[in-house]
Amino acid sequence: MNEPELVERRVPPQEWSDAVRAALDEGFAFFDWLSAVDETDSEDEHGPGLDVVCHLMDVRGAGHGRGVRRVLLQTRVPVGTALASVTAIFPGAGWHERETHEMFGLELDGFEDGTGLGVRPLLLPEGFEGTPLRKSFQLAARASKPWPGAKEPGEGSSAKRSPSRRRLLPPGVPDPSWGPRADSTAVDGPRV
Repeated sequence: MNEPELVERRVPPQEWSDAVRAALDEGFAFFDWLSAVDETDSEDEHGPGLDVVCHLMDVRGAGHGRGVRRVLLQTRVPVGTALASVTAIFPGAGWHERETHEMFGLELDGFEDGTGLGVRPLLLPEGFEGTPLRKSFQLAARASKPWPGAKEPGEGSSAKRSPSRRRLLPPGVPDPSWGPRADSTAVDGPRV
């Protein structure tokens, strides 16, 4: 049996829905998933933004010795720019687009999942503010209690920190000045 083939295609954001439709026309009729990657700090040739990724499969050859063909479509969307929804092509993309909108802040044009309710919250509680899968999002839980991996070897309560070693915070851990203080005053920041 042949190894499954994976083709990767990067398209401009304005050609996103056309690229998804073209893949469907090529036989990639199984919608697997759609999500994003925060590349807002990227300095590559595509510029900063959100990389939207869609995985589709052609399963016609499965079980006939040919394997499953797969395509990974990618586009970089500048923050604040809307991307065309693919729900008209793959209705099952509605859940994935709602999650990507909620977690990354991806704006969508033409979203329709059959409810007439538009893009709306999917996983987060009502009233939640922020985009938790973006690199800029401050994790309030890490501000309110110590991160379990915060101690380095030799950094026990009785051990002194080496002055030659700078302590690094893991990704998503805000600066110690962020959040509630012992004197009950709070610094502005996202509320969870």
